[in-house]
Amino acid sequence: MYEQMELWRDRAENVERNGKVILSTNGEVILYENFFTAKESDRLFNNLHSHIQWQQDTIQMFGKSIPLPRLTAWYGDEGKSYTYSGIKQYPKPWIPELSLIKNRIEQVVKVKFNSVLLNLYRNGKDGMDWHSDDEPELGKNPIIGSVSFGGTRRFLLKHKKMKVQKIETKLSHGSLLLMCGETQHHWQHRVPKTAKTVEPRINLTFRIIH
Repeated sequence: MYEQMELWRDRAENVERNGKVILSTNGEVILYENFFTAKESDRLFNNLHSHIQWQQDTIQMFGKSIPLPRLTAWYGDEGKSYTYSGIKQYPKPWIPELSLIKNRIEQVVKVKFNSVLLNLYRNGKDGMDWHSDDEPELGKNPIIGSVSFGGTRRFLLKHKKMKVQKIETKLSHGSLLLMCGETQHHWQHRVPKTAKTVEPRINLTFRIIH
């Protein structure tokens, strides 16, 4: 079992040299804006869009089944299931594109991810509301490696208790965002919907299921 906070501190010098620190209070969030080249990103977006087994999940609200405003998929090691918003996900086996992305980000993060949640935002009407990735399966102080391909979308963070200004950045084609330390305990994040015309976006959040 990884002692994730200690590993993150050991990586601090390397992260600060190569990434942009966008949050350092009650957690750590680092952005690598061009982690994958434009050519790599184009190829990976097209392959993932075509080859991932996308599904339309629903949640129960006020006695009704409401479709999530995005398509999803869950891939990972055998037995690494995941439950969020009342939705139980069972992993599909890794495909080459996912293994390639996973191996690349593991070289920076220095941990071994065993699962990934994929979200396909088809247009500006798709989004993600405020939430934290703090489910019990993720353990204490989880490291989340978030990779984006396709259209650029806004990404916001807000503190759960302190009245501090929201943090906003943009997740662009080929970017990597790392959320580490106590981030999930103290912060929520979201991808807001937009009335602007935006290209489809695929987001992959790599995780360690215990």
